Amino acid sequence: MIRNFHRITIIKNRKPPKHLNEEIKWLASSLGLINQRDKDRSCFRIFVVLLQNKDEGLSSDEIAYKLELSRGTVVHHLERIIETGIIIPEHNKYILRSSNLNQTVEEIQQDIENTWKAIRETASKIDKKLGL
Repeated sequence: MIRNFHRITIIKNRKPPKHLNEEIKWLASSLGLINQRDKDRSCFRIFVVLLQNKDEGLSSDEIAYKLELSRGTVVHHLERIIETGIIIPEHNKYILRSSNLNQTVEEIQQDIENTWKAIRETASKIDKKLGL
């Protein structure tokens, strides 16, 4: 099920050193997938395992098994990652929204631009109705 909404969080962080793991952490952190409440970084770990298995996708049970997490924890974090628009459910598995991470980020950027356009258009209509 693809939802009609996304909750996209953008956090400005200093750019990391050019090491793959640090870059992935920076990207996940910038998209709000890493926070202090997630002490064992379950959400980040789920994100990474989905990146590693982007072509075939994984079920929540497979993710839980690979990461030694409870299925409830996995489902909780998957809902959060799906909400960002990065990952989508497909045939009882979870996959990257597009064929690669760069394209996924570009699509999210387009989602943001479309949302701002709709907000501006609505604000303009409200202004006209209020005579502003």
